[in-house]
Amino acid sequence: MTERMIEVGGVEFCTEPFGHADDPPILLVMGIGASMLWWEEEFCRMLADPGRFVIRYDHRDTGRSVTYEPGHPEYTGADLVADAIGVLDAYGIPAAHVVGVSAGGAFAQLLALGFPDRVLSLVLISTSPATGERRLPPPTDRYRTFVATAEVDWSDEASVVEYLVEYSRTLAGPARPFAEAAMRVLVRRDVERARNIAAAENHGAVVNGDVSREPLSSIDVPTLVIHGTADPMFPLEHGQALAEEIPGAKLLALRGAGHGVERADWETVARAIIGHTG
Repeated sequence: MTERMIEVGGVEFCTEPFGHADDPPILLVMGIGASMLWWEEEFCRMLADPGRFVIRYDHRDTGRSVTYEPGHPEYTGADLVADAIGVLDAYGIPAAHVVGVSAGGAFAQLLALGFPDRVLSLVLISTSPATGERRLPPPTDRYRTFVATAEVDWSDEASVVEYLVEYSRTLAGPARPFAEAAMRVLVRRDVERARNIAAAENHGAVVNGDVSREPLSSIDVPTLVIHGTADPMFPLEHGQALAEEIPGAKLLALRGAGHGVERADWETVARAIIGHTG
């Protein structure tokens, strides 16, 4: 790995670039509570090898970036959005193609609304409209039951690993076999690498509510929406709403896919992103 520590407004972040700096830049924005490892290295190289400069980074309170006392985040949802601009600044990138998954997709929308000159295009994966109010289907019963009943001891690494594996199983949805062995390896790496894995829970306390009140119809960059048909957190209608509201947006529905970027879809998703950012 070629991790690079940067400082943004006095805050330390861990980043990792792939590819050549002269190529079109892609900034990968992960969801809440997840480090950059969830943009898996092989997937990042699939984006970089055709000629893209790809950057992934740890949000605050994830991975090797700055952490705060669990339960006491010293930042807001707006800070998590603006941190992406700080990463671009640290690399001297005036504007990038922004790819966000889950809450990272919401952050990407808010970047396009709040910093339109810094966003060349959007790819929104497994996410939901970040602004406005609309009636969309809730998470599945299975997902809601897991969230309501799952227990974890954040001081016990083994407990955290089991919790995150089972959460990932739930997010994967029921339509496909769950790749437990590969997921367990990823989760263990994430837990062992983190400065304080318990701090990731801070994200849930800061991302509620709109950071912007601008309508999605104000987004004026090419937008690709990628959404699994079996997403248990944000059913497909969430992706369809994005594609309908953002002018000119296109929707790529992944049959049987759950929430996130699954290994089975890497080639399809990477090819779509390369085509969109060409």
